[in-house]
Formats: sequence, structure tokens, C-alpha cells
Amino acid sequence: MLRRLPIVLAAIVVVLAAFSTGLPFLFYVLYLGILVGGGAYIVTRLGLSDLEAGYAVSQLHGHVGEQLRVTYTMRNAGRVPKLLLEVHNPTSLPGGLPGRAISLGPNRERSWLVRAPLTRRGHFRVEPLQIRTGDPFGFFESSAAVGQGVTVVVYPRIERLPFWRLPAADLEGSHASPQRTHQTTPLAMAVRPWAPGDSMNRIHWKTTARHGEIQVKEFDLEQTADAWIFLDLERTIQAGRGDESTTEAAIRVAAAVTDRAILENRAVGLTVNAHRASVLPADRGSRQHLKIMQLLAAVDADGATPLSEALISGLGRVRRGMTAVIITASLERDWVRLLGTLRIRGIGCVVVLVDAPAYAHYEALRHLPHGAPPPETDEEAAQRARALRHALAEYELRTMTVLPAKPLAELLVA
Repeated sequence: MLRRLPIVLAAIVVVLAAFSTGLPFLFYVLYLGILVGGGAYIVTRLGLSDLEAGYAVSQLHGHVGEQLRVTYTMRNAGRVPKLLLEVHNPTSLPGGLPGRAISLGPNRERSWLVRAPLTRRGHFRVEPLQIRTGDPFGFFESSAAVGQGVTVVVYPRIERLPFWRLPAADLEGSHASPQRTHQTTPLAMAVRPWAPGDSMNRIHWKTTARHGEIQVKEFDLEQTADAWIFLDLERTIQAGRGDESTTEAAIRVAAAVTDRAILENRAVGLTVNAHRASVLPADRGSRQHLKIMQLLAAVDADGATPLSEALISGLGRVRRGMTAVIITASLERDWVRLLGTLRIRGIGCVVVLVDAPAYAHYEALRHLPHGAPPPETDEEAAQRARALRHALAEYELRTMTVLPAKPLAELLVA
């Protein structure tokens, strides 16, 4: 409205001057203004008529590092050309979605594809498609919203851990044991002639047809150990910023360990001491994988509960034969003694330390002016980190350390 105010004032001045002086030139300017203004108004009003538009999002969820593809389609079903159309999607995605200015002739259609990289985990909105048009002079404009907004969930990046191992237990899972079992497991290792008592669903029909006698499948007992992950997201222990922070590194570790365990047909449980303590009971399968990824996409390092308190309330859920995976950037040592009691209960333990002093030093180096000397290492934090590792070694707890700018596949090795 403020942009049009000078034009409205100028039109009023011309009208008053023309009728007060009667000069033909002013009437010529008045008629010309009415013609231009009326034409601009008609062009703007017709700019969105007979227009069909839409967009389609390729997926409503993905992982960091993937691409979101958005397909746009615009069709002019009328006989009046559309001289200028501005098309864009408001969104909270990092980097946004690029808009486009196009023109459409009568009965013409245009489609294009936009690829948006998913660079940050979280829940993001893609709002309805906004279409705007106007006249060449900028006097009038018209806009419309098309479609409905959608929510895109971006899960953490999953890094493969080819050398990650958890202790095995005599439970049904994915690693073969030389011991045969009467149970039907996912791992069929051999076939043998039918014997009395064999179930009909164990018959291998192709081998039976080839040998001319009934052959049944023989299964191996598999060895796995279920896992319970404790993800420490206490606010005061975090260091670094952005993707190279202890928060994002810990969440990536949790996502990678979950993915590896689910692929091995292990049951996985998760406890997160964020602002709201979240607990997912242990389960296996793709549905559990999705639940954990959705939780990891939404959490943030805003917890106020120390790791020791989270372990006191959560270790009771870990049953015999499972492995507790502790992921933390804490430099305190009060929680180490709690883990020392797990071996008596028949529970394995793996500690993944996210090196907070290393991430703080890395962040300082990234923001260092060119030519400036490197910052000094925080000796107090480094000393506390060494004391923590010594305490873990005293209880003979298996420990791995995550460092900035290092792939997890190289750091998380059995």
C-alpha cells in the first residue's frame, strides 16, 4: 500500500489540475493514465485465471546427505498468455527451495524439477505453493496459494560400521552357531531327508522334487546380543557447533549402531536424557528402526539430567544377555562405577566417548583468523578426559572414542 501511495497522490493531483485549469494536455495525461491503469488492472486480474498449478514432493522423510526432489507443473488452460508468473514454496528447510519466474502462452504447460539437499536433521515444513503475478508497471499484483503444506522429517545420517561388533549370546538372531536347533530361525543352513516329527512347513519342495524323496530344511541357532542405547544429551557437557559438534556426533553414533543392530536382527532399546526423558522399549525390525530414527530426528541437547541419574533409572530395564551402549560426551566419572556392576548381572557394556575437548579445539581452529597461531588446548579438560579413560580401564569397560572430522567406520572398531 505504501508503494502505491505516490501513484494515488499523483493521480489525484492530475485530476484536480485538469478540471481546475481545463488544459487539454492535462486531460490527455488523465485519459492516458486511465487507459494504462485500467489495462494494468485487467492484465493482473487475468493473470491467474485459467491457470492450473501443482507440486509434488518425492518423499516426506529422508536422511541427512540425501536430496529432496520437488516437481512443479504449471499449465495455462486459457487463451490469454501469462506474461509473468513468480512461483515459489516457502519452507523452513535449510537453504530453502529456489523459486522461478516464468511466462506461459495460451494452452501451454511447463514442468521443472528442483533438488534440495538435506543438510540438517529435524522436522521441516514445506508450505503451499505461492503464485504471484502483476502488471508490467507494478501498479497491481495478484497472488494465490496452491495445495497443502507438508512436513518433511530428516533423519540423521547413517554411517555403516563394518567392523562394529557386540558380544554374542545364545538368542535367536543373525550369526550362525554350529549348534543345530529345532526352532525355525531366519538362517536355513542345510537340507536332510525327512524324519518322523518334522513339520510340513520345513519341507524344501525344490530339493524334494529333484531327489524324489521328501527333504526338509535344517536351521542353525544364531548368536546375537540385544542392545540398549543410552544417549546422553545433557546440555552442559556439549561442545562444538553445527554438524561438527558433540551433539550431532553422538546422534550419528546412535543412528549407526541402531542401523547395524537392526540389520543383525537384534532387539534395540533407546533411552535419551533430553529435555524430556524418552524411552523406547527394546524391539527389532523395521518398525523399531523407524521409531528410533524419528526420535533421533527430533531430539536436541537440552537435557538437565546427568548421565548418572539416567543410568540409575534406566539400567533396570536392561535384562541379562543384553549389551548397554553408552554414548556420552561427559567428563565426569560418577557414572563409571554404575557400569562396573553390569558384568555381575550378565550384561555387556560398550562406552562410546565423544571427545568434547577435541570438538571444542576443532571449533576454535575453524574460526581462527588466517595466519593466527593455533589456540592452546584446554589442559584441565584434557586432564579430566584422561582421568575418565583411566577409570573406564580400571573396570575393564570396552571404550571407543569419537573424534571430529573422522568417519565412524574408522573409530568404532571391535
